[in-house]
Amino acid sequence: MAHIKLLNEELPGIVGLLNYRPETAKPLLELAETLLRGPSTLTSGEREIIAASVSWWNNCHFCHTSHAAAAAAHLNCDLSLVDEIKKGLPNTNVSDKLRALLHIAHQVQRNGKEVTAEDVAYARELGATDQEIHDTVLIAAAFCMYNRYVDGLGTWAPQANEAYKEMGERMAFVGYGKHQPA
Repeated sequence: MAHIKLLNEELPGIVGLLNYRPETAKPLLELAETLLRGPSTLTSGEREIIAASVSWWNNCHFCHTSHAAAAAAHLNCDLSLVDEIKKGLPNTNVSDKLRALLHIAHQVQRNGKEVTAEDVAYARELGATDQEIHDTVLIAAAFCMYNRYVDGLGTWAPQANEAYKEMGERMAFVGYGKHQPA
Protein backbone atom coordinates (compact mmCIF):
# COMPACT_ATOMS: atom_id res chain seq x y z
CA MET A 1 0.00 0.00 0.00
CA ALA A 2 1.44 3.36 -1.04
CA HIS A 3 2.15 6.07 1.52
CA ILE A 4 -0.55 8.23 -0.10
CA LYS A 5 -4.06 7.39 -1.27
CA LEU A 6 -3.76 6.72 -4.99
CA LEU A 7 -6.68 6.91 -7.40
CA ASN A 8 -6.22 3.23 -8.24
CA GLU A 9 -4.39 1.21 -5.57
CA GLU A 10 -4.15 -1.77 -7.92
CA LEU A 11 -1.70 -0.04 -10.27
CA PRO A 12 1.90 -0.98 -9.37
CA GLY A 13 4.99 1.17 -9.11
CA ILE A 14 5.17 4.34 -11.11
CA VAL A 15 2.00 3.44 -13.02
CA GLY A 16 -0.14 4.26 -9.98
CA LEU A 17 1.77 7.52 -9.44
CA LEU A 18 1.38 8.56 -13.08
CA ASN A 19 -2.33 7.88 -12.82
CA TYR A 20 -2.50 9.97 -9.62
CA ARG A 21 -0.95 13.11 -11.18
CA PRO A 22 -1.46 13.19 -14.97
CA GLU A 23 0.01 16.71 -15.14
CA THR A 24 3.34 15.45 -13.77
CA ALA A 25 3.04 12.16 -15.66
CA LYS A 26 3.23 13.89 -19.04
CA PRO A 27 6.76 15.36 -18.72
CA LEU A 28 8.06 12.26 -16.91
CA LEU A 29 6.80 10.02 -19.71
CA GLU A 30 8.13 12.36 -22.40
CA LEU A 31 11.56 12.26 -20.76
CA ALA A 32 11.52 8.45 -20.63
CA GLU A 33 10.36 8.27 -24.26
CA THR A 34 13.15 10.58 -25.41
CA LEU A 35 15.88 8.91 -23.36
CA LEU A 36 14.94 5.29 -24.00
CA ARG A 37 13.33 5.27 -27.44
CA GLY A 38 14.34 8.52 -29.15
CA PRO A 39 17.03 8.86 -31.81
CA SER A 40 20.38 7.57 -30.59
CA THR A 41 23.35 5.53 -31.70
CA LEU A 42 22.75 3.40 -28.59
CA THR A 43 19.99 0.90 -29.20
CA SER A 44 16.82 1.10 -27.13
CA GLY A 45 17.82 -2.27 -25.67
CA GLU A 46 21.17 -0.87 -24.51
CA ARG A 47 19.50 2.19 -23.01
CA GLU A 48 16.95 -0.01 -21.20
CA ILE A 49 19.86 -2.05 -19.79
CA ILE A 50 21.35 1.18 -18.42
CA ALA A 51 17.99 2.16 -16.86
CA ALA A 52 17.47 -1.33 -15.42
CA SER A 53 21.01 -1.46 -14.03
CA VAL A 54 20.73 1.91 -12.30
CA SER A 55 17.38 0.82 -10.88
CA TRP A 56 18.94 -2.41 -9.58
CA TRP A 57 21.80 -0.49 -7.93
CA ASN A 58 19.15 1.78 -6.36
CA ASN A 59 17.26 -1.28 -5.09
CA CYS A 60 14.09 -0.27 -6.96
CA HIS A 61 12.51 -3.62 -7.80
CA PHE A 62 9.65 -2.23 -9.92
CA CYS A 63 11.84 -0.05 -12.16
CA HIS A 64 14.61 -2.62 -12.43
CA THR A 65 12.30 -5.44 -13.43
CA SER A 66 10.07 -3.45 -15.78
CA HIS A 67 13.01 -1.90 -17.65
CA ALA A 68 14.91 -5.19 -17.77
CA ALA A 69 11.76 -6.72 -19.28
CA ALA A 70 11.71 -3.90 -21.84
CA ALA A 71 15.39 -4.58 -22.62
CA ALA A 72 14.57 -8.28 -23.07
CA ALA A 73 11.78 -7.36 -25.48
CA HIS A 74 14.04 -5.05 -27.50
CA LEU A 75 16.83 -7.64 -27.59
CA ASN A 76 14.43 -10.49 -28.35
CA CYS A 77 15.62 -12.58 -25.42
CA ASP A 78 13.89 -14.19 -22.47
CA LEU A 79 13.26 -12.75 -19.04
CA SER A 80 16.41 -14.34 -17.65
CA LEU A 81 17.95 -10.99 -18.65
CA VAL A 82 16.25 -9.53 -15.54
CA ASP A 83 18.44 -11.63 -13.26
CA GLU A 84 21.46 -11.39 -15.55
CA ILE A 85 21.51 -7.60 -15.14
CA LYS A 86 21.58 -8.07 -11.35
CA LYS A 87 24.79 -10.10 -11.77
CA GLY A 88 26.47 -7.50 -13.99
CA LEU A 89 25.76 -9.25 -17.33
CA PRO A 90 28.48 -11.94 -17.04
CA ASN A 91 26.78 -14.23 -19.57
CA THR A 92 25.29 -11.61 -21.88
CA ASN A 93 27.15 -10.58 -24.99
CA VAL A 94 27.37 -6.80 -24.67
CA SER A 95 30.04 -4.55 -26.10
CA ASP A 96 32.98 -3.27 -24.13
CA LYS A 97 31.64 0.20 -24.92
CA LEU A 98 28.35 -0.59 -23.17
CA ARG A 99 30.24 -1.98 -20.18
CA ALA A 100 32.22 1.29 -19.97
CA LEU A 101 29.00 3.29 -20.21
CA LEU A 102 27.45 1.12 -17.48
CA HIS A 103 30.45 1.94 -15.30
CA ILE A 104 29.79 5.65 -15.87
CA ALA A 105 26.10 5.10 -15.08
CA HIS A 106 27.06 3.37 -11.84
CA GLN A 107 29.30 6.29 -10.89
CA VAL A 108 26.39 8.69 -11.52
CA GLN A 109 24.09 6.47 -9.43
CA ARG A 110 26.51 6.69 -6.51
CA ASN A 111 27.22 10.41 -6.87
CA GLY A 112 27.60 12.37 -10.08
CA LYS A 113 30.97 13.66 -8.95
CA GLU A 114 32.27 10.06 -9.01
CA VAL A 115 32.46 10.19 -12.83
CA THR A 116 36.09 10.89 -13.69
CA ALA A 117 37.84 12.17 -16.78
CA GLU A 118 39.46 8.72 -16.95
CA ASP A 119 36.03 7.01 -17.02
CA VAL A 120 34.99 9.22 -19.92
CA ALA A 121 38.31 8.80 -21.76
CA TYR A 122 38.05 5.01 -21.43
CA ALA A 123 34.50 5.01 -22.82
CA ARG A 124 35.69 7.17 -25.72
CA GLU A 125 38.60 4.75 -26.39
CA LEU A 126 35.98 2.01 -26.74
CA GLY A 127 34.01 4.06 -29.26
CA ALA A 128 31.53 6.01 -27.11
CA THR A 129 30.53 9.36 -28.56
CA ASP A 130 29.91 12.52 -26.57
CA GLN A 131 26.17 12.09 -27.14
CA GLU A 132 26.29 8.49 -25.85
CA ILE A 133 28.18 9.62 -22.75
CA HIS A 134 25.73 12.49 -22.25
CA ASP A 135 22.72 10.22 -22.67
CA THR A 136 24.16 7.60 -20.30
CA VAL A 137 24.64 10.21 -17.59
CA LEU A 138 21.15 11.62 -18.15
CA ILE A 139 19.54 8.15 -18.15
CA ALA A 140 21.33 7.33 -14.89
CA ALA A 141 20.37 10.65 -13.29
CA ALA A 142 16.75 10.39 -14.46
CA PHE A 143 16.41 6.85 -13.17
CA CYS A 144 17.76 7.86 -9.78
CA MET A 145 14.85 10.33 -9.73
CA TYR A 146 12.29 7.81 -11.02
CA ASN A 147 13.49 5.19 -8.50
CA ARG A 148 13.22 7.57 -5.59
CA TYR A 149 9.76 8.67 -6.76
CA VAL A 150 8.52 5.06 -6.88
CA ASP A 151 10.13 3.95 -3.62
CA GLY A 152 9.73 7.23 -1.74
CA LEU A 153 5.96 6.93 -2.01
CA GLY A 154 6.00 3.27 -1.00
CA THR A 155 4.36 1.85 -4.12
CA TRP A 156 3.89 -1.89 -4.45
CA ALA A 157 5.40 -4.11 -7.13
CA PRO A 158 4.81 -7.67 -8.29
CA GLN A 159 7.76 -9.88 -7.37
CA ALA A 160 7.85 -12.41 -10.23
CA ASN A 161 9.80 -11.48 -13.37
CA GLU A 162 7.00 -12.95 -15.50
CA ALA A 163 4.57 -10.33 -14.17
CA TYR A 164 6.56 -7.72 -16.12
CA LYS A 165 6.69 -9.42 -19.53
CA GLU A 166 3.65 -7.68 -21.03
CA MET A 167 4.61 -4.34 -19.48
CA GLY A 168 8.13 -4.63 -20.87
CA GLU A 169 6.81 -5.44 -24.34
CA ARG A 170 4.42 -2.46 -24.20
CA MET A 171 7.24 -0.15 -23.10
CA ALA A 172 9.51 -1.47 -25.86
CA PHE A 173 7.06 -1.53 -28.75
CA VAL A 174 4.37 1.04 -27.88
CA GLY A 175 6.47 3.46 -25.88
CA TYR A 176 6.15 5.73 -22.91
CA GLY A 177 4.26 8.67 -24.36
CA LYS A 178 1.21 6.51 -24.93
CA HIS A 179 0.80 5.51 -21.28
CA GLN A 180 -2.69 4.23 -20.59
CA PRO A 181 -3.29 3.51 -16.92
CA ALA A 182 -5.34 0.34 -16.52
